[in-house]
Amino acid sequence: MDETKKILLCEDDENLGMLLREYLQAKGYDTLLCPDGEEGFRAFLSDKFDLCVLDVMMPKKDGFTLARDIRQHNEEVPIIFLTAKNLKEDILEGFKLGADDYLTKPFSMEELTMRIEAILRRVTKKKNRDRTVYQIGKYTFDTQTQVLSHDGEHTKLTTKECELLSLLCAHGNDILQRDFALRTIWIDDNYFNARSMDVYITKLRKHLKDDETVQIINIHGKGYKLIMPQNDDL
Repeated sequence: MDETKKILLCEDDENLGMLLREYLQAKGYDTLLCPDGEEGFRAFLSDKFDLCVLDVMMPKKDGFTLARDIRQHNEEVPIIFLTAKNLKEDILEGFKLGADDYLTKPFSMEELTMRIEAILRRVTKKKNRDRTVYQIGKYTFDTQTQVLSHDGEHTKLTTKECELLSLLCAHGNDILQRDFALRTIWIDDNYFNARSMDVYITKLRKHLKDDETVQIINIHGKGYKLIMPQNDDL
């Protein structure tokens, strides 16, 4: 599985495109930059992306046409439009095509990152709502009752333990970004909340200690990864 969220970035302005790609990669996103809509669509068909950032005005295939083509193959992948225009018609057109958000140029890269994080948070929460029971090796985790079961023993988790384990399961065998988890569960990624999360990670490790095929490992500078048997249909 991919270790980081993968973003398809389509932007024909070479300087802006490279700046955005470097910035997003520095923020921990695996970002593929395409200079036009045709190349962007070929890339989308050949790989799996967690989110698409599409410039509206592009050669060969504009952002709206590209979004329409993407939606024919995938109705759920989040799409953010970048537009030089602030026309109401363009904005409405974007949302009709199933856009999740849009930014009008010029914009700050920090704002783009915040929009991306907000959308990915919504996607993760939806995934967690859709999935209520996880198999974690020999453990069964029911997110609704907040109970972790193993070999006839049932452990009632606290709300924070349940939320954190749910996020780890949703990213099973993939990196759960530290900042993302803090903002999703604790709302603020300050020092004290970060220390609090470390404590909860330690608690979860104790809860899962009876299955040696299951581990929560630290990924230095990035976050945590819940290692579990691959055949668990996550």
